[in-house]
Amino acid sequence: MYAIVNIAGKQFKVTQDQSVYAPLMEGEEGASVEFDNVLLVDNEGKVKVGTPTVKGAKVSGKIIGHVKGDKVIVFKKKRRKGYKVKNGHRQQYTKLLIENITK
Repeated sequence: MYAIVNIAGKQFKVTQDQSVYAPLMEGEEGASVEFDNVLLVDNEGKVKVGTPTVKGAKVSGKIIGHVKGDKVIVFKKKRRKGYKVKNGHRQQYTKLLIENITK
């Protein structure tokens, strides 16, 4: 059984007992969260597609922690002008554990 869920503006294919790195969300570690914005549910070949969401379907989970992603290097240069700028960026994510999918 899996579901496609909209979490903080991004779509994720989730199954039970799966860890997902979603964009940063508010909440303490260990707090439970529920997502009502379920776009599709597949239960052993029986597919329910929402218009735009599946009514009565929920995905529940809990926040495992807040982590940072890999560093992305941003390098700008203009040739022959002596202009070089190097910056780094680390995106913040929330690690979620999907506990239950109800249809």
